[in-house]
Amino acid sequence: MSVLVETSKGDLVIDVFASESPKASLNFLKLCALKYYNDCKFFSVQRDFAVQSGDPTNTGRGGASIYSMCRCGEEEEEEEKDGGGESRRRFFADEIVKTLEKDQEELYALKHDQIGTVSCANFGREDTNQSQFLITTRDSVPDLDGKHTIFGRVVEGLDVLQRINEAYCDENGRPWQNIRIKHTIVLDDPFEDPKGMPEVPDESPKVDRSVPDDRLEDDFDAEAAQEMDEIELEKKTREQEARSRAVVLEMIGDLPDADAKPPEESLFVCKLNPVTSDEDLEIIFSRFGKVTSCDVIRDRRTGDSLCYAFINFETKEMCEAAYFKMDNALIDDRRIHVDFSQSMHGLWKNFRKFGKKGGTEDDMVNAANAKRGDGSGGANWQSKNRTLEVKGRGGGRDYQYQHYDDNNNNNNNNNNRRSYDHLDRYNRSGRDDKEDDRERRRRKEKKRRDRSRDRKERRKEKDHHKRRDRSRSRDREDRKHSRRY
Repeated sequence: MSVLVETSKGDLVIDVFASESPKASLNFLKLCALKYYNDCKFFSVQRDFAVQSGDPTNTGRGGASIYSMCRCGEEEEEEEKDGGGESRRRFFADEIVKTLEKDQEELYALKHDQIGTVSCANFGREDTNQSQFLITTRDSVPDLDGKHTIFGRVVEGLDVLQRINEAYCDENGRPWQNIRIKHTIVLDDPFEDPKGMPEVPDESPKVDRSVPDDRLEDDFDAEAAQEMDEIELEKKTREQEARSRAVVLEMIGDLPDADAKPPEESLFVCKLNPVTSDEDLEIIFSRFGKVTSCDVIRDRRTGDSLCYAFINFETKEMCEAAYFKMDNALIDDRRIHVDFSQSMHGLWKNFRKFGKKGGTEDDMVNAANAKRGDGSGGANWQSKNRTLEVKGRGGGRDYQYQHYDDNNNNNNNNNNRRSYDHLDRYNRSGRDDKEDDRERRRRKEKKRRDRSRDRKERRKEKDHHKRRDRSRSRDREDRKHSRRY
């Protein structure tokens, strides 16, 4: 009865004491068969004492026995007698056999008297065994005798156990480089599957390592990293850091998904002339392909251009062609800069409306229809595979462009088309407010200059009086001196 445990440091073969500790042996063998230990860390390494693993949460506070997954034999009878629930079935009882007492010293049938002895890790109380286990890393550890149920011993791979024992750890015994259980293979199992036991998987389940970790992963090779080119190493390091930050942003709710990427068919254009409009940009960039949306970003209060825009094309190839041709091009006496967009605004808005599964553009249009079709006189919104963007305009209000279906006749278009004359009124009002602000700033600056000039004049006058007083004082002293002699 043995199990092959593949770790990131090498392979261990553990023989199981099925006759001496049947409950603990059955628990360990069945959890290995279910691949329960896959990707578990050796989260505690006490050098020359013991190493601990078997907790899927890698904290030392998790884990559950096979008896919490099924009901079988004596465990079921005991629960029926004392009314135990889920908390009781998470654990199973100790199997510590005491032989006799000699000179007031307790003797046990199984002891931690050899390196590689495997026993159950508990929570410091009796009968709290679950999935976690200990492996001793020295020949004799009498402190564990009588406290932990022994159910196996490492018979092959003691050199691997020694490498785990010599791992660099922090003050809490946690290795700086993760040591994980990669895979478990049951070589011989004398026990039948308990009643209600989950089905054994055909292959190892995929592990989730999306949670950021402050330790080096087990596949990190320091020697290979030293031989790696500096540029390649820096690139790999930045990719890992970017992934960790993306996961953190997803956890705090600033990203819809850690793997979310900006649209590949979107361009970012900056250094625009303030007079450049959406229509101008769309006409200029449309020679590279169909432009699905072109939006100059404007100030929400004044409606003035912020001198940058986002342009979406129908395909990625069109976007790339525009990038290579239009960077540093001259538009309205300004040299613009073009780059691929890194904005997540569209994805984030989609996530806020429809959750992680997202929504189609038609879903977004229908949502806009539902919001504006509640008797407020909203228009009939339609989609032509264009990104529905909200744009801030003058007067502190939000407006959305309306797209029209080519199949609609002119009468419907005339009936549905909204008048934007009020936008000019808001823009004029914004410009007037801006002129007033400039006039106030000019008056304030003039007052400041006048006060500064007055202070300088007063200082000059004061210095003049001081020099005159010093001159008079010297004249008096000279007259006194002449009289004396």
